[in-house]
Amino acid sequence: MARKSASVAAIHRSIEAVWRIERARVIAHAARALRDVGLAEDAAQDALVAALESWPASGIPANPGAWLMTAAKHRALDRLRRAAAHARAHDAIGADLEALEAQFAPDIADTLEAARDDIGDDLLRLMFVACHPVLPREQRVALTLRLLGGLSTPEIARAFLVSEATVAQRIVRAKRALAAAKVPFEVPDATERAVRLASVLEVIYLVFNEGYAATSGTDWMRPALCDEALRLGRMLAELASAESEVHGLVALMELQASRLHARVDRAGRAVLLADQDRSRWDRLLIRRGFAAIERAQQCAHGALGPYALQAALAACHASAPGTAETDWPRIVTIYDALLRIDPSPVVRLNRAVAVGMAQGPQAALALVDALNDEAALRQYPWLPAVRGHLLAKLGRSDEARTAFEQAAALTQNARDREVLLARAAELKPNASQTP
Repeated sequence: MARKSASVAAIHRSIEAVWRIERARVIAHAARALRDVGLAEDAAQDALVAALESWPASGIPANPGAWLMTAAKHRALDRLRRAAAHARAHDAIGADLEALEAQFAPDIADTLEAARDDIGDDLLRLMFVACHPVLPREQRVALTLRLLGGLSTPEIARAFLVSEATVAQRIVRAKRALAAAKVPFEVPDATERAVRLASVLEVIYLVFNEGYAATSGTDWMRPALCDEALRLGRMLAELASAESEVHGLVALMELQASRLHARVDRAGRAVLLADQDRSRWDRLLIRRGFAAIERAQQCAHGALGPYALQAALAACHASAPGTAETDWPRIVTIYDALLRIDPSPVVRLNRAVAVGMAQGPQAALALVDALNDEAALRQYPWLPAVRGHLLAKLGRSDEARTAFEQAAALTQNARDREVLLARAAELKPNASQTP
């Protein structure tokens, strides 16, 4: 009995692994027929339940992904049959039912083999639907992580430090909004693709950034979110291989992720870029990042986009053995190009940091002080943090300490606060004010 229980447990672990890999494909394939992501997720979940009931007795099939797709289609067909009965066979539901039934004849195995080439397109469609601009940003992120990332509601809640009820509500509202807006399950045409693709890229990068530099809580990073964003980005790069900005985003994430192990010391304390041991940077991820930049350049029709330019900035750091050897004038030049596309206050602040490294702190301080009245930066902790750094370099320790303390009061992340307060504490009073 114990041996049988262990065997069943092993099969359940295998099912979990298969489900993690195949989940998004199964949902995407069902969504193409049902044209409703909520119903598609329900059908896929039904397929998982069927696998948990069947596979311990029959064994894991040779092609578990195809088995799950078949089961999901059967469940989708059952759901449409019930809906048709309840709705007294409305014409639209009847047409869907006939279309689904046709997919099962004459042979389900042949149907699955023929459909295999469509799976990539189905995943791309699902990405465009989950990240549709009709949804608020928070709903897009939650739905994408749920449908394509396979994260559970508790996992998403833990990642973003919100309640499970909040995440569940966001997902339910997103599904309802998509259904109400009758968002088609399709890759948008060329005129709409750029806007929709920008939304997909924004969601993926939001997920990555929350993993790379957590905005709140006690963890400085959440590497699992970085991994998930990278997985989604790499998937999108295969599905939309001709899009330069897709490769630009992948390059940026690969290069930034290469630093993750060096961003904390052995005691778990945060380590800033200038102090990182670059021998701990992941060389494989750096090579992948450089390869993605090359693909972005090959696909670009003219100037590079914002993600590719940010990747070029990260590449400057990855190419240098240390902060002193970094090509800061080139970084300033890249920021100039980025500002022409995205003249945001945050980009201007980051450019000021580069100017400080290339031309000295006094030149940078004037640029930073010019940003003091920017409404978008009033609650942004890194504006006073950068100002504190520049003031400290200029020997204005008292002003620097005040700036670091101001930055620490603005941040919601405990690790960031520790770093900023430590910077403030290590500054000695100005000589003229020493008793």
